Amino acid sequence: MKVVIIKYNAGNIRSVDFALQRLGLSASVTDDPDEIRSADRVIFPGVGEASTTMSYLRDHQLDTLICDLKQPVLGVCLGLQLMCSHSEEGDVDCLGIFPEKVKKFVLKPEDKSLFKIPHMGWNSLSGLKTPLFDHITETDYFYFVHSFYATVGADTAATCNYLVPFSAALQRDNFYATQFHPEKSGKIGAMILENFINLKV
Repeated sequence: MKVVIIKYNAGNIRSVDFALQRLGLSASVTDDPDEIRSADRVIFPGVGEASTTMSYLRDHQLDTLICDLKQPVLGVCLGLQLMCSHSEEGDVDCLGIFPEKVKKFVLKPEDKSLFKIPHMGWNSLSGLKTPLFDHITETDYFYFVHSFYATVGADTAATCNYLVPFSAALQRDNFYATQFHPEKSGKIGAMILENFINLKV
């Protein structure tokens, strides 16, 4: 099993690599197109700002490469947001793999005593619809850190509610994505990564 983590100008990539190592998997962190295309599984994680990151992807032709991949691809956090159609963060068009839009959490005056931005901490999910959630239930909790969210739409594979309902996971064809961080979500997060690696294709 050849697993590749896409290397680009985003943080948090190494933490995914370490999470895979804990599962006994050795991943290659690379931006080499041939290495990415030849992988059995591709992971597109990251923490960063959407518009500058999309500029980097386009400058390095990684945008078209990612969209053309045929093997299972997993986007995480910023990876999920960049796989959507448009982000309010920098008002930028993204990869368009998913039609959902990415919006900024907005606190109303009545929310300020109950909520904070960024959304940071543990939350449960509902409406689990993808093989990523095999052996996982709506009583399990996942770790989130984000100020922007993907709207709920046709490709939503799980929802979370924080200020508004949003897409905690998306799936379309061979593309999967999570807004939460499986690499920071303990044993349940490790199960997400295992389920991704073990997808039947």
